[in-house]
Amino acid sequence: MKKHILLTGKPGIGKTTVMKKVISLLDENAGGFYTEEIRVMGKRTGFKIVTLEGVEGILAHVDIKSNYRVSKYQVDLDSFEKLAIPTLENAMKAKSVIVIDEIGKMELFSTRFREMVSDILNGEKPLVSVIKENGDAFTERIKKRKDVTVLTVDYKNRNNLSERILDMLKIIIGKT
Repeated sequence: MKKHILLTGKPGIGKTTVMKKVISLLDENAGGFYTEEIRVMGKRTGFKIVTLEGVEGILAHVDIKSNYRVSKYQVDLDSFEKLAIPTLENAMKAKSVIVIDEIGKMELFSTRFREMVSDILNGEKPLVSVIKENGDAFTERIKKRKDVTVLTVDYKNRNNLSERILDMLKIIIGKT
């Protein structure tokens, strides 16, 4: 059984929803973060990062100024790194499974995050992560690793995928 599980798929297909289900099934055994949309009056204005400990911060927003941009969203690299790096370091030390939603364009502006992802992949603990479908050199190398299983989320499998991932993780971490 390969150690790491990556979810990919089209935008809006439900990758984060699958991740949240996996997180709820893992309970306190997991550490890491997920992202959520920030909406104002029904309109998406940005994205926030939420650690599994419940701490939130801005990942990107239309109303901030930054040197890093994806579409109309300015990426708040400082806020992201202040939350993501410590929570991932803690997960590497104290948790059974590391969760990242996601290894995507916004997050990859951070060199520290790229290094942390590499450390996690080369470490002892399994990673469950969303990874962007249309990759760059960094994400394509990750997808091609021999210790990685890539699962594509689609309309047919998205409702049952979390249970499949949990079953895979039980085998990976040696639970029955």
